Amino acid sequence: MQELYDMMQTKFGISQKVLTYCLQKEEQIKEQFQKADEITEYNQLKVLSAMQKNKLSDIHFAATTGYGYNDLGRDVLENIYADVFCAQSALVRPQLISGTHALTVALAGNLRPGDEILSPVGIPYDTLQGVIGIRKEKGSLREYGITYRQVDLLPEDKFDFDSIEKAITKKTKLVTIQRSKGYQWRTSFSIAQIKELIEFIKSIKQDIICMVDNCYGEFVEMKEPIEVGADLAVGSLIKNPGGGLAPIGGYIVGKEEFVENAAYRLTAPGLGKEVGATLGITSSLIQGLFMAPQVVNASIKTAIFTSKLFEGIGFSVLPKSNETRADIVQLIQMESAENVIAFCQGIQKGAPVDSYVTPEPWDMPGYDCPVIMAAGAFVQGSSIELSADAPIKPPYSVYMQGGLSWHHGKIGVMIGLQTMVEKGLIQL
Repeated sequence: MQELYDMMQTKFGISQKVLTYCLQKEEQIKEQFQKADEITEYNQLKVLSAMQKNKLSDIHFAATTGYGYNDLGRDVLENIYADVFCAQSALVRPQLISGTHALTVALAGNLRPGDEILSPVGIPYDTLQGVIGIRKEKGSLREYGITYRQVDLLPEDKFDFDSIEKAITKKTKLVTIQRSKGYQWRTSFSIAQIKELIEFIKSIKQDIICMVDNCYGEFVEMKEPIEVGADLAVGSLIKNPGGGLAPIGGYIVGKEEFVENAAYRLTAPGLGKEVGATLGITSSLIQGLFMAPQVVNASIKTAIFTSKLFEGIGFSVLPKSNETRADIVQLIQMESAENVIAFCQGIQKGAPVDSYVTPEPWDMPGYDCPVIMAAGAFVQGSSIELSADAPIKPPYSVYMQGGLSWHHGKIGVMIGLQTMVEKGLIQL
């Protein structure tokens, strides 16, 4: 082990004081790691079973071009996703360029002028605000006569059931439930909480489409949203389910009718799922899905470790190191812009790609303040790879997620802590 510690110090500049502190904290989270391993084993077997059921073969890795008719690999990939997520149907495509795009397609495909969207969990993630029309953007759903209503959460992130019931009207066509916290200081919603919310909504109006933004939540628990009553679940392949291998893409899973509606919006009326070339990346999407439970496990362990480190220093963290997790995101309330910037710059130093780059806050499109983003990723914007980002505004919360391997996540976070120590911002 001494050789390992010597490398941490000589190659990565980890001081003896930081090393000792981190190793002590790592020793204290073994029970949480064991729980994460049990969930991962279950999800790994679930993915393996789906691939075997659908008779996955190397013929399914062949590329298609042009229209992509008769793409066997694409069809099998979507059948595998449907089985993994316990859905009737799935749309899994490289043409879905992000989680936001996948959500947009699902919404636009299933809503018509005069319909209303309800968010019973407060305001959605920044980029979706422009899609809905909360923030004025060209081409928003609002421009097409689709309205929006929201119910904010009660204190302690509880659902406001009374206000939700009052908000549901004849116009309410779709309820959108954001599982992860976005740029908010709130807990992410567990599958049990999502189940409770959906059952309540369906008891008021059975035909409402319940859509879950599942980004950052896949394979964190043993069940997925469709299993507890969601009609649609949507996510990005460059987050959890792509396993770090998917170079692009998104997915929409759920009831066949609603997935089909999304497919007609993605391609064209009358074409739907029958077209869409995969251009040779199907093998990466399938292998990424196979690796996804293990990669999510690494991300969860990295998040638990980070939480434990900053708890010990006295920072507010969400979730705490011993709390059950619903996604891979770890929040740290850094208390100052200097702390935020130093930590993110340290994460960048620990990256395999662009480790020599120093991130700085900038006015990123779609956000209302400067944002700093640290991500030395093999796939641009892939937040299943170790990354940290933060809006530069009070309470100066850092949102850290990802880690293709636990051991990389560990050293990356240690370098982030070391950077803060070197700048004299914290003391151990």
